[in-house]
Amino acid sequence: MTLSLPSRQFFERNPVTSVERPYSWVVAIASLLLMTVGNASIYVLIVGLTQITPEFGGSRGIVSFGYSFALFGMGLGGILMGRLSDRIGMVWPAIIGAVSVTLGALVAARATDAWVFLFAHAILLGLIGNGGLFSPLIANVTRWFDRRRGIAVALVVSGQGLAGALAAPIFRWLLEDFGWRATYDYYAIFAICTLVPMAFLLWPKAPAEPAPALSVGDASEADNKILGRSPTNVGWTLNAAIIGCCIAMAMPMVHVVAHAEDKGHSTVDAAMMLSVLLGVAFFARVTWGGISDKIGGLPTLCISSVLQALALCLYLFVDSLIGLYAISVFFGVAFAGIVPSYAVILRQHFPVSEIGQRVGVIFLFGALGMALGGWLGGAIYDLTGSYFEAFLVGIAANVVNLFLVLPLLRTERRQAGRGAARA
Repeated sequence: MTLSLPSRQFFERNPVTSVERPYSWVVAIASLLLMTVGNASIYVLIVGLTQITPEFGGSRGIVSFGYSFALFGMGLGGILMGRLSDRIGMVWPAIIGAVSVTLGALVAARATDAWVFLFAHAILLGLIGNGGLFSPLIANVTRWFDRRRGIAVALVVSGQGLAGALAAPIFRWLLEDFGWRATYDYYAIFAICTLVPMAFLLWPKAPAEPAPALSVGDASEADNKILGRSPTNVGWTLNAAIIGCCIAMAMPMVHVVAHAEDKGHSTVDAAMMLSVLLGVAFFARVTWGGISDKIGGLPTLCISSVLQALALCLYLFVDSLIGLYAISVFFGVAFAGIVPSYAVILRQHFPVSEIGQRVGVIFLFGALGMALGGWLGGAIYDLTGSYFEAFLVGIAANVVNLFLVLPLLRTERRQAGRGAARA
């Protein structure tokens, strides 16, 4: 028996049919694992919110800023790291992000002042750390796929939900037995031991060109119009839309544990609720990815956004443990299709040469929305003593999202109808 190395085609695309090859799935799975471990750093704060708050003045709004700063820093860092990955490949931004996430957890564990705790989340966990492990990974994987791009993007983005599903019960156990500072330390050890080896799987560079038949954005350059508007107009519309849906999305994701505890349920049950919510979202995202490959990014976004608004409405009226679990499952299914849809929309309607920058920019605004939603939930609670009003604000933000994206969907369907008629 003889052993042979993988053929050259294992790493190089088929120039006739597709950019996809077996190694595309290695990149997708490695990106999923990097996303999962990197994003887990934020869930120490989410699960331990009520334990951490007394050490920094007793305000949930102030502590929630840590989540907000981490998300905003991640979005801003995604643009910077995305440009770096365009020049030198994905492996070094991933390694830099891995080291920074480790340092951020170590600094947070030793913070005695609120500003140090917030700095660790904003700069080390956010800007440099997850900044190299979110938008750049999503942009990178879009270059490795064309036929199953929606599924691949959804798989990578699912790392967010998988991080919470796996980390929430583990962090809850560590928080109860060892405290939040030790939890950050244990996470840091695990992160440095896993993230750096996985980053080296991204060493091969992605294909430089997509399959010609799928370059929808290139076909639009002739009249410089996208969905009947200028590219700038469409870009800013999507940027504003993702803020609205992410404000709504962040309300339960950040505060569902505290919300359930306020309703009289145990910390164990509340943390498991978050785990279930995010675990369901992981599987639902892959399904939504397959749907977007069939019907497109804009229809998937609109359907998912409507379902998310409905789930938020249900949170207003249910107090029982079983009811909150059921709504959390529904919310996990609902919101799971939103974030991957934006990457698919960009790849469908804009040139591939712009994909890295545009993915970074739109997820900066998404991170801003998540940051605002996470902070608003805590701030409104501090003012009212309840999450009822906070969820109302989330519903309003979700309605704004639909108001912005539905006209784009109508234009896309009209153009598709005209194209079918000409054919």
